[in-house]
Amino acid sequence: MKNPQAIVVGAGPAGSAAAIGLGRAGAKVLLLERARETGDALCGGFLSWQSIARMEALGIDRAALGGQPVARVRLFAGSRRSDTALPALAMGVSRHRLDTALQAAAEKAGAGLERGVHITMIAEGGVQTRDGAILAAPSLFVAAGKHGFRGFPREPAPWQRRDPVIGLRLRLPAHSALDRLVGDAVELHLFDRGYAGLVRQEDGSANLCLAAHKSRLDEAGGDPAALLRALGGTHPALGERLAFADWTQSVDAIGHVPYGWRAEATEAGLFRLGDQAGVIPSLAGEGMGLAFASADAAVAAWHRGGPDAAPAFQQRLAARMARPFALANLVWRAGENPRFAGGLTSLAGLAPSLVRWMSRATRIRGD
Repeated sequence: MKNPQAIVVGAGPAGSAAAIGLGRAGAKVLLLERARETGDALCGGFLSWQSIARMEALGIDRAALGGQPVARVRLFAGSRRSDTALPALAMGVSRHRLDTALQAAAEKAGAGLERGVHITMIAEGGVQTRDGAILAAPSLFVAAGKHGFRGFPREPAPWQRRDPVIGLRLRLPAHSALDRLVGDAVELHLFDRGYAGLVRQEDGSANLCLAAHKSRLDEAGGDPAALLRALGGTHPALGERLAFADWTQSVDAIGHVPYGWRAEATEAGLFRLGDQAGVIPSLAGEGMGLAFASADAAVAAWHRGGPDAAPAFQQRLAARMARPFALANLVWRAGENPRFAGGLTSLAGLAPSLVRWMSRATRIRGD
C-alpha cells in the first residue's frame, strides 16, 4: 500500500480493532503483522462482558464466534474455595479464532493487511523492518503485544526486577472431566509467588496460564513442566485438572512481564495500544479489555485531532488506567502471598458482592 495515512503494528486484538476503527473513519490504513499465519497467542482467551460489547461494536458477532460462556469466577487457595457469579456473561475463546475474526473485519473495513513483516525499530514518522526498509505514515499505532522496541522500554517496578514475573501457558485437551470440573467458570488457582488462570474455550479444551516469579521456576530447575507437576502435587484442585494434560506438548513461556507498567507519555503521531500502553496484572482478566479500550480511545482521539492528538490521548489513557491497575495490583500481590491468599478466597466466598464490585472496578474505560 502506497502512502498510508496510518500504519498499525501488530494484528492482534488492539491492532485489528484500531485498523477497523480507522478504516471505518475513511483512513488509508496499513496493518502489519510479523506472523505469516494466525497463531494462538499465549496471552488472552478471556473476554469480559465489556470486551464482548466492544467486540460486537466492531462487527464480530458473539454467537458466530462460538466461545465458551463464562458465568462465574472460582478461586482456590490451599483447601479453600469460593465460587461467585460474574456481573454479566463473559466468554472463553482461543486467540486463534478471535484474531482471525478481527483481522477479517479489519480487511473488510478497508485496511491492507501485510503478514510476515517484522518491525525492529520505531522511528520518527515511520517503522523499520528487519530487512532495513522504512515504512512511513503520519500516524503510527503500535500494538505489538509483548514485543519490545529499542528506545521504548517497558520497565517493571523495582521489586519485580529482583524477582521478575514469567508467563507460562499449557493447553489442556478437551475432556468430559474438564466440562464437569471447570464448567462455565474462569478459575484462579493461587499459590506462593504466582497464580494460574484456567478457562475453557470454544472446542472444549482449556487454556491454563500462569504468572509465576522466576524464583519459583528456579526451584523447579528452570523447567516449566516440572513446575506445573510440582504445583499439581501440592494443590489438589489444580492437580485434578492437570491429570488430563498432554505432557508431550511444550509449555509456552514469555519472560519478564512488567505487570503494573503504564506508558504515560508519547510523541505526536505515535499512539501506543494494548500491552504497549500498559500491562495490567492478568489476575483481573482485563488484558483483552485494555486492548479494545485503548484502540477505541486512540481512534477517537485521532479522528478529533489527527497525529497531534497522540500525547494527550496517552496521558488520558494512563490516567484512566491508574485506579484499575492499582486495584488489580493489590489483589495480585495478596493472591500470590500465602499469608493472604486463603483469607482473600474466604472473603470472596463470604462477600460475593465484593468480588463483583472488584470485577467491575478493574475494567478499563474507553472514551
